[in-house]
Amino acid sequence: MKILVVGNGGREHALAWKLSNDSTKPELFCTPGNAGTAELGTNLTLGVTEIDGIKQWCIENQPGLVVIGPEAPLCAGMADVLEAEGFRVFGPNQAAAELEGSKQFAKEIMKAAGVPTSAYETFTDPDAACAYVRERGAPIVIKADGLAAGKGVTVAETIEQAEAAIRDALEGHAFGEAGARVVIEDFLMGEEASILALIDGENVVMLASSQDHKRIFEKDKGPNTGGMGAYSPASIVTEAVLEKVKTEVYDRTLAELKKRGITYKGVLYAGLMVDQGQPSVVEFNCRFGDPEIQAILTRWEGDMLPAINAVIDGTLSEDLIEWKPEHSACVVMVAGGYPGDYSKGDEIQNIGKANAVDDTVVFHAGTALDGDKVVTAGGRVLGITSLGTDLPDALSKAYIAVETISFQKAFYRNDIAHRELTRMH
Repeated sequence: MKILVVGNGGREHALAWKLSNDSTKPELFCTPGNAGTAELGTNLTLGVTEIDGIKQWCIENQPGLVVIGPEAPLCAGMADVLEAEGFRVFGPNQAAAELEGSKQFAKEIMKAAGVPTSAYETFTDPDAACAYVRERGAPIVIKADGLAAGKGVTVAETIEQAEAAIRDALEGHAFGEAGARVVIEDFLMGEEASILALIDGENVVMLASSQDHKRIFEKDKGPNTGGMGAYSPASIVTEAVLEKVKTEVYDRTLAELKKRGITYKGVLYAGLMVDQGQPSVVEFNCRFGDPEIQAILTRWEGDMLPAINAVIDGTLSEDLIEWKPEHSACVVMVAGGYPGDYSKGDEIQNIGKANAVDDTVVFHAGTALDGDKVVTAGGRVLGITSLGTDLPDALSKAYIAVETISFQKAFYRNDIAHRELTRMH
């Protein structure tokens, strides 16, 4: 069977890696892919939002499955277009993907459904937004309403920071159209956790828990990034928390979408704050998290295709997914300067050596091929992911692998899973 994976990041390399290891041995295509996916299948030259071009390729090549990785094509309706042509697609339709496409829509759904989340207001007028912030106080969270590639969120520690973020978005157009409206939310106390679930329109199956590290610097300082590392499982997600997330978040959200005539099929990611055992939703994503997927998929026992097919067919059940008992850790290596300006085209050395470390996979994110050299092509460059008997073992392997890799101004955090390690001592 031919499978097309749409996207070019770490998430798509992880998906391609897992699918390439499937016992049915499918033939893989990625568009546009990266230097990592090139080793697993054929990279195409179509961009992730070139919906017509991708549709045309599918008509000519007849893949048995299309897996859409990133949020932009999902929010632009790629799943709808391909399904209308009769293709089997993994990824929600445009109406369902609006849960990520608009922060305001997500908040409306949560409010109507009684999903635990923070109080919020939405603004297009900067003066009104600043007045609201002064009334609520800091810390407070400012979010661009639309898609901003994980960078449209400011956790403001002071009123001044909040006002600057509001003016950046609404007056400085820092996020273009995505920031023409801002959602201002109360700051949630607690610790972050990521819970992803597969949904077939009716049934919800939770995936293994993980924790992402959003800030660029150690001890969670500095600006937000797309994610600097992750580990799985996360001990703050107890069985009781998982049960609450299932009933209070997923079941309620699904019921509210259904009420509005929206069917959700695909993966839904709930970014949570867990405070004294009570989960609250920070955001929804309509696709796999990156780098969470690297930490999760390395722990997925056996084939993933049966679960993907069950999502499409509406036959999803718990018994399709089994988890390895091992722990996993993913450390992201980024280009110097990220999430600000950074250089591209720098050669990356020793990926092979890193891949040779026990139980370790180097997932490519922002990479490209320049002749036979692998070079940097994005801010987040690699996600080095290891399995271990426990978390310290997984981290130790991942960092050994990280230290063998080199490229100009490579940067990474040395404290992935620091909260979990503190809890263990």
